[in-house]
Amino acid sequence: MDKNLTSSLPKHQARPLTTTHKTRPQMESISSRHLLKVLPWVNVVGGFYRVNRRQILEIRPGKVAFKTNNAGNPEIVGSSLTEMPSFHYVKDNSLLDQIASAGALKEFKKDETIVKQGSKPTDIYIIVSGKVSFLEPGVFDAANATGSMGEGHYFGGFGLYTDAKGFQYSAIARTRVSAFKISYAAIKKILSGSSDYKNHLKELGDEIKEQKTNRKGETIVELFSGHADDQPDIPSTFVAYDSSPREYELYTGQTILKIHTKVADLYNSPYNQTEEQVRLTIEELREAQEFEMINNPDFGLLYSADFRQRIQTESGAPTPDDMDELLSMRRKTQYIFAHSKAIAAFLRECTKRGIYPDTIEIDGKETIAWRGVPILTCNKIPIKNGLTSILAMRTGEEDQGVVGLYQMGLPEEVEPSLSVRYMGIDTKAIISYLITNYFSVAVLVPDALGILENVEVGIH
Repeated sequence: MDKNLTSSLPKHQARPLTTTHKTRPQMESISSRHLLKVLPWVNVVGGFYRVNRRQILEIRPGKVAFKTNNAGNPEIVGSSLTEMPSFHYVKDNSLLDQIASAGALKEFKKDETIVKQGSKPTDIYIIVSGKVSFLEPGVFDAANATGSMGEGHYFGGFGLYTDAKGFQYSAIARTRVSAFKISYAAIKKILSGSSDYKNHLKELGDEIKEQKTNRKGETIVELFSGHADDQPDIPSTFVAYDSSPREYELYTGQTILKIHTKVADLYNSPYNQTEEQVRLTIEELREAQEFEMINNPDFGLLYSADFRQRIQTESGAPTPDDMDELLSMRRKTQYIFAHSKAIAAFLRECTKRGIYPDTIEIDGKETIAWRGVPILTCNKIPIKNGLTSILAMRTGEEDQGVVGLYQMGLPEEVEPSLSVRYMGIDTKAIISYLITNYFSVAVLVPDALGILENVEVGIH
């Protein structure tokens, strides 16, 4: 009997007569996008969102920026020195560039003392990499740790224009530290004789003699507090506003989707090709939206956090102590956002200490929480050289928190603030659709957002 003969219809002959069960097009890069889901959204009419605040009198410090020269070495971006209160009113960029060039790059070993408490201040230190911790004398002999600083932070400038007695703290390198050291003598030599320098000193002097402020640096409201038995004179007052409030312009994400008419006409079963193309393109736009809301240099949350709301991990990996410090920076923290690897590193530290984090229900799902605050994953927070950041925030306009911005009611809108517009068919029978997404994010007051920086995600 011929071995090739079979007693029934073979499957390779039967296969052309049948069909398959097909899935919708899958997309691996779709993430949870928790930030977009939990953030309260404000409908912005007119494309701009203005954040009005009380007038701030004190100088708000910021981070110094660096660039890499042709030799591959770091350099200070001179214009960024105005982020330091010591140079806030210096407007001449050529002077700032000279000051930046006067910096000498110094390397410090782990646990090395950079400055000692009581020593006379003669230099400004600007941290390029690594972490520096600060210790002050305690009441009961033990030193008090008063915080840590990282990249772009600085210290030692308090004695540049005043007769300072000495450092009230010791600065210790907690890791290997690279820092620019700029001497007071070099700075004064560069600035001496400049009219810009004289104006700078005058502005700083006026700043020191300025009227009293509250604990947040806002203009004070005069009021009477006490018993009124002696019928004291009640002071008159008013609340001063910032005369140059920040405005957030809605950011634009756009693309033109092209589909051939033959594809749209003939290949639509069981799934509509146009609908699937639009759906996947929208998913990509939403992923890009969350990325920009975290990383955009103009309005992204990693760049919008106030200098004083940025803290460093004490040991590298995120510990329960670090998370407590992050929560203590503001009232009513509602969400913590972290990369999944940072969450895993935090859980490892909890396990080492025999601590089991809470869980809380978000949208019907159990989510890890710390002190009752949910920790949500956000894969748009970058990891660079094994380091990442953890964000903590208060949200909503009523709580003066973080809000998302969009504009509803767009022509041919398919989702809030996202439209799909038909653009016509060209001479090659290609259909075009313009897909547009408008969005932004705003931090209403500085303490609404805090960042734990230099979080190590490696296994120790």
